[in-house]
Amino acid sequence: MKSLEGQFLVAMPDMADERFAESVILIVGHGEEGAMGLVVNHELANLRFADILDELDLGDPDAVIRLPDDIRDRAVMRGGPVEKGRGFVLHSGDYNSGNTYKITEEIGLTATLDILKAMAFGPAPQAALFALGCCGWSPGQLEDEISANGWLTVPFQRDLLFEVPVERRYDEALASLNITRATLSTEAGHG
Repeated sequence: MKSLEGQFLVAMPDMADERFAESVILIVGHGEEGAMGLVVNHELANLRFADILDELDLGDPDAVIRLPDDIRDRAVMRGGPVEKGRGFVLHSGDYNSGNTYKITEEIGLTATLDILKAMAFGPAPQAALFALGCCGWSPGQLEDEISANGWLTVPFQRDLLFEVPVERRYDEALASLNITRATLSTEAGHG
């Protein structure tokens, strides 16, 4: 199977693992060592970007209070069940801290304090999504799950990641394949 890096996974309705029910995951790495991704459509309840910044030493204890509401109130995604205390930022390709992993020309992944400071105080990427935790698959595991009809693959769409409201991302990912929840079958078409 060719690399799925930079593509979305969309959970099938009969996903056995409830942690991934109705999930849309961006694959940020995929190769012989396995795969890694971030859930991009499940917010952590009662946690905002300002809460994360409050926990960090930014040098100025009042800095977070002075941030505009749109930055303070930015959602935090539940990126996955692995490394749940670690932050990851998916962002537009215009930002590169030197610690940025370039997924495609359009999108990068940065997991250092630099990106959080840039998001809060600038210069920030044009678009960014912050997640705690990630998803991981051992070698061959993701391929097996796809073959077993656990996931659909969807080509990368910048608007799906950054523009579509979080609660609509699952349906919009399906719509990009001309599928709706009502027409999505849980039976594989091997026959």
